[in-house]
Parts: sequence; C-alpha cells; structure tokens
Amino acid sequence: MSKRQVVVLWILAILLAAAAFFVRSGNSKGFESKTQRTRGATLLADFPATEVAKIEVKSADKSSTLVRKDGKWTVAERENYPANTTTINDFLRTLADVKVTDGIEAEPSFAPRFGMDPSATDEKEHGTDVVLSNDAGTELARLTLGKNLEAAGDPMAGMMGGGGASGRFVRNHADESGVYKVSEVFPTLTAEPQRWLDEAFLKIEKIKAITVSPAAKPTEVAWKVTRADEVAEFTLEGAKAGEALDTTATSPLKSLFSYARFDDVVSKDGIDKIAKPLETKTVKIETLEGFTYTLSVTPTKAEKPKEKDPEAAPPEESFLITAEVTAEIPAERKKEDKESEDDAKAKDKAFADRKAELEKKLATEKAFAGRTFKVSRYVVEALLKDRATLIKQPEAPAAAGNPAQGGLPPGFPGGLPGGLPPGFPGGQPGVVTPPVRRPVEAVTPPIAIPPLEEEGEAKPAEEQPKPENGPPAENGQ
Repeated sequence: MSKRQVVVLWILAILLAAAAFFVRSGNSKGFESKTQRTRGATLLADFPATEVAKIEVKSADKSSTLVRKDGKWTVAERENYPANTTTINDFLRTLADVKVTDGIEAEPSFAPRFGMDPSATDEKEHGTDVVLSNDAGTELARLTLGKNLEAAGDPMAGMMGGGGASGRFVRNHADESGVYKVSEVFPTLTAEPQRWLDEAFLKIEKIKAITVSPAAKPTEVAWKVTRADEVAEFTLEGAKAGEALDTTATSPLKSLFSYARFDDVVSKDGIDKIAKPLETKTVKIETLEGFTYTLSVTPTKAEKPKEKDPEAAPPEESFLITAEVTAEIPAERKKEDKESEDDAKAKDKAFADRKAELEKKLATEKAFAGRTFKVSRYVVEALLKDRATLIKQPEAPAAAGNPAQGGLPPGFPGGLPGGLPPGFPGGQPGVVTPPVRRPVEAVTPPIAIPPLEEEGEAKPAEEQPKPENGPPAENGQ
C-alpha cells in the first residue's frame, strides 16, 4: 500500500468519525427534554414546608380542608375535628424532598393524558388537586397529581417487574414547561375528610359494671351486670332464682371498647339524615379506676347500595355514638400496714405514674363530648343483646323415644332377653343413663368345622412316613 493510499484512508476515517459525532449530538439534542427541571432536581425548589398552615385537597367529587391553628391541625369539613398530625407532617416532608425522575415536555392542554383532566367526573381521570397556603393566605404551591406510572402505560414500569406503582405523574402549576415523573405515589393523599381524622378514640379499661337501657327509655334499666375485679366473671343484677349468665354472651363485655375504632365523625346537620332516634339505647359503663362513661348508641338508616348489582352484598350496618366521660381519680394512695420504706417508695412512684396516665386519659376522652362518631356494628355488638340472650338456657331433658336424646327410636323392638345391658341408652323412658365403660375382653373368632364326609366318599389315608433306621416290619402286620 502506497503512502498516498494510507493518507486517504486516514482522511476517510476522520471524516466518518466527525460525521458520527455530529449525528449523535444532533439526536441527543432532539430528544433532550426542555422542561425547567431535570432528573434528580427537587420538584418544589425551596418549598417552605414549615410555613404551611392550610392544605386543600380536591378530587372529582370530594374535598378536604386541613387548617393549622395554634399549632394544631383540624379538618374543616368535620367541624374542625382534630386531624392526624403524623399523616400531615409525613406528607409535607415527602413533598419537600421528592425528586424528579423524568420530565416530559407538554403544554397544560395535554394534562388529561396523564390523568389530570379538570373536567372529568371519574376520579382516576380527574386527578387530585392540592393547594398549600401560609397563615396569611398566600399560596405556597399548587399541584395536580395524576395517574400512577403503570396505569398510564409507562414503558419502564413493565421492564422493572413487579405489580406495584413505581411513581406518579405530577404537574407543578408554577412550572408550565411540562409534566414530571416522581418516584413517590403519595398513598395517604386523599380528598376524603374522614381519612384525615385523628384516630384516637375511647379506650375503656378494667370494666366494673355495665348498665343498658331499653330503646328510647334512658331512665329505665333493661339489664345490668357487675363484677368485683377485672378477672372475675360478670353477675346479673336482679337475677331470679335459677337464672345464671351465659359466659359466652358476656365474655365480649370484658374487652368492650378496648381496641375500638370509629369510621367517621358526623356533623350536627348530618345526624338527622341518617339516625333512627327511636331505637337509641343509653349505656353506662363504670370502671374499677373511677371512670364513668355515658354513651348513647343509635342505629343508622340502611344505606342504598352504590352498585346496581342485585347480588352485591348489602352495606354494613352502622351506629352513631356519643360519649360523656367523668372520673374520680384518687389523689393519694392507701398505704398498707407494715410497709417497708423501699416498698412504700416503689408503690408511691407506681401510683403517681398511673395517676398521671389517668389524668391524661381523662383529658383526651373529655374532648370527645359533643361529637357524634359513626362506628361499625362489631364495635357495639355486645351491647345490643337483650336480657334473655344473656341468660344461660337450661338443658332440655332427654325425651323418650327421641334418638337425639338417647334411647331406641320409636318402633324398635326393645324386648331383649334379660333387658338392656347396664349403660345402654334408653333403659328407662325419659332417663338418660350415663355410658358405662366396659372392660376390654379378648374374643376368639369362631372356627369353621367342615361337614362330615359320607360313606364311600372317604379319601384315602395319607401315607405314613417310614421310620428311619428302624427294624423291618413283620409279615402280617
């Protein structure tokens, strides 16, 4: 190869490399997103999460307004009932830290493609609008959260494997350059007010007595049960001779409201729409530590099923509860005789700690006064029983001729020789004889004896074995 040919080849190689570089650079610029934020950037730059005093969350048909006043968050749609502070703080912290995983250049008119259609009536297509403001009412941020990435057909979601959402489409209204993908799904963000309510509720401990009134008769007593301590069984006050409580029916009363949860808080305007006041029962619960709870339990009207499917399960029955709580907490401990100094100090400390807990508990539960809680039936199921249901039913005597109660069925021949053996059921009409365990006996199975053979049909006798090394047999024998 001549020197000239080598130079030409080098020139061609340089030209091809330059062409490839320019083509590659042009392609990368053509696909480069022109959004203001790029991968790894914070969605909300310099977001002052600590200054947020109002959060408005709206969907297609629901809305929630969370307001902070004097350091406490409340839910406006539930007559300023306390909100779940932990949930709110977690949301604000996540919103301040969330990073962009990708930016998609798109004008606001393309937002419906990402599940952010303000005119849609379907919640999944409408998206969730969030507005955050400070104490002065100044808007700090406005966002719209759309579909999860998989729901929108994100090609990367299928490649990652798994069925869970890997992120969500978000639009920052202060940035009109496009729509962003973020790695957070914001599962607690909802426009349903009841989902933002503080979950604290009645927690009744060490029940001593329960009094239940008849429906719509708060001054009368349908039944009352009491017990001496928290491990004893309940006894029925005013029990008649022969009446005893069925422990199966009264056992749930011991842990009544120990782990109860409410579904919603009903406003005063909404009570009349769903309550059945003529069926209200008044319940008084006293504890061994001096607490007294006066509750009203009211069933609600049956809700119409949302689905038109005739085979769909009916809505679960709900009840409305109001609570008034009082307590007489001892100021001092009753000292025992012959207490040592160390024992007295330990018991005094335990008493003081428990006293502080009870005082805090009383303050928390007194705040429930004037509120109406909506609960599921299982929460108050044990209080809905009537007096007859609590009474243990006597065992019915065995009827003569009834196979279910023992004995022989009607028409069965009972004339056995010598009568029925001891312990056999049905020995005497109307009397159930306890079964008698019989001793174990070994029984030999019967042996079959072959029939005698008739004459002339006898089989030849088997040949007798010859004796070994014996003397020869004599003739004639």
